[in-house]
Amino acid sequence: MTQIYFSEARHADDVLRLALGAAQLPTDDLGGPDQIFFSLSDDEGPIGFIGLEGKGADRLLRSLVVLPTRRGKGYGRMLVERLEEIADGAVERLHLLTSGTGEFFRRLGYAEADRDAAPAFIAATAQFTSLCGPRATYLVKDVG
Repeated sequence: MTQIYFSEARHADDVLRLALGAAQLPTDDLGGPDQIFFSLSDDEGPIGFIGLEGKGADRLLRSLVVLPTRRGKGYGRMLVERLEEIADGAVERLHLLTSGTGEFFRRLGYAEADRDAAPAFIAATAQFTSLCGPRATYLVKDVG
C-alpha cells in the first residue's frame, strides 16, 4: 500500500506556483506573512496542495489544487479534510472563494454565505478583494 504524506510545503514554492498557474488559480499574492501551504504526496511525488491564510478564529482556505495526473482519486477531499484536522481547535470557521460552482465544497459541509457578512480580515485578503472577482462563490464552514 502506498504511503500518503501530508506536510508543510516549505520547499515546494516552484511546484506550488506551477500547479496553481496550470489550474488557473491565483498566484500573485503567494508568500504573504500569514499564509501556510501544505502538500500531499506519496512515493511517486507530489499529489496536490492546499493553503491556509490568516490568524485567529476565521481563516481563509485557499489554493486547493490536485495535479492533473492525480485527479479523480479522492485527493482533493483528503487535502481539505487534513487541513480541517490541523485547523481544529485553533480555528472556528474556514472561509473560501471558488470560481466554480462550489459543489465540491458543499459536499464537504461548506455553505454559501453573503460576501458582505465576511469578517474584516477575510474581506481584506487579496483573494477576496481582487484575485477571485465578485462572481466567485463565497462559502463558510464551522470547524471549531
